[in-house]
Amino acid sequence: MLTFAPHTLESAPAGARGTLKTVVEAWSFVPKLHGILAESPVALDAYEALFSLAGRAPLPLDERQLVFLAVSAFHGCEYCVAGHTYLARQAGLDEAVIRAVREGVQIADRRLQNLRDFTETVVRKRGQAGDARVEDFLAAGFTRANLLELVMIIATKTLSNYVNHLTHTPKEDFMSDPALNWVAPVAEAVDPIHAGGNGKAP
Repeated sequence: MLTFAPHTLESAPAGARGTLKTVVEAWSFVPKLHGILAESPVALDAYEALFSLAGRAPLPLDERQLVFLAVSAFHGCEYCVAGHTYLARQAGLDEAVIRAVREGVQIADRRLQNLRDFTETVVRKRGQAGDARVEDFLAAGFTRANLLELVMIIATKTLSNYVNHLTHTPKEDFMSDPALNWVAPVAEAVDPIHAGGNGKAP
């Protein structure tokens, strides 16, 4: 299995060290995801820029964490689900909501379920959620600006989720906490091109 070794401040390419220093100032350590991204300074900068901008979105912090968590669970990213479980708890997201996303069951709170459902629909449909679903999202009390911000947050997590899948990012030490541990459901991947299909989404 091909793996990528996370860089440290000392081993990272020169072009990544400035960004990694900023990361250490914020987190007190170099997360392994960032250490892997440092292999490509532009990829690291892209993720850091997106993550920073996502932090400025007017959506409440707990709702932003719900979106991060929902995208990561949908993509089956164990590293990010563990990380955003931790961050969602810090943000005050209700434990029952966190558990519902992790276990793939309904959220009792209608607004939060709408946010989670719309997020998953946008990811599943590659943005083509449809006008009716967009109208439902707005009717739930979200704004047009929130819709665009949600797409930005999805893009942020899609970048990290895909990197983690491709590079097998090791988990952080704090992720060994059983309360954070999450195992992605086994999904049968379908490759329409190599399976003889036309490569188009169904």
